Amino acid sequence: MFLDISLGGAALGGLLSFLSPCVLPLVPFYFCYMAGISMAELREDGIAPGAQRRLFVLAIFFAIGVTTIFVFLGMAATAIGQAFGDWIRPLSYVAALILFLFGLHFLGVLKIPLLYRQMTFETRRQPSTIVGSYVTGLAFGFGWTPCVGPALAAVLMVASTQDSVSRGALLLLVYGLGMTLPFVIGALFCRPFLNWMQRKRKYLGHIEKAMGVFLIIFAVLIATNTVTRISQFLIDYFPGLTAIG
Repeated sequence: MFLDISLGGAALGGLLSFLSPCVLPLVPFYFCYMAGISMAELREDGIAPGAQRRLFVLAIFFAIGVTTIFVFLGMAATAIGQAFGDWIRPLSYVAALILFLFGLHFLGVLKIPLLYRQMTFETRRQPSTIVGSYVTGLAFGFGWTPCVGPALAAVLMVASTQDSVSRGALLLLVYGLGMTLPFVIGALFCRPFLNWMQRKRKYLGHIEKAMGVFLIIFAVLIATNTVTRISQFLIDYFPGLTAIG
């Protein structure tokens, strides 16, 4: 396996999805839901060591649940792409146009009302369980916020052009890890993470702009069929990359 533009793009898309304005603010509510504590307890009193360890374990199973859905989506996208192989180029132009419009939305050029919808969490006092966290992750994977959808769609478009289902699954696995690893790290270092998030909240608008640029770049790559060409260029001029992975 080599480090290529599609895997790097999938990881970046996942990270930008996590940092997006309609996902990152949900993190404290997710922590409260998993640990079974109130927002006041989380922010003012801090989280007890036992609850901290439990939150970290539950966050791992939540991440596995989310990534499970993404992997299956990647496999399905590749299978569908292979089934409609004769139509892949015309469909890729349509997909590129949609992603380009999404990119303009995040850059503030267009306004698409659908993308302002958000997924919400309801906190509760009773701690979650391992099974409950995994199921919650599955539900989150199915019901991602619309602002995550465009980045996910970009990676799915690339997955649909792959020549094997396992490759499509790998792309979405990388996307899922890029999106959920920050959840797990935040759960492990809960209080410092919340403090960091509070300080960086003012930069969420810049993250949204970065998402727009990411989507437009992927739209161009898909429309011009240059994703694989860039990968081959990296191998030709930087052969050491073939030793990575």
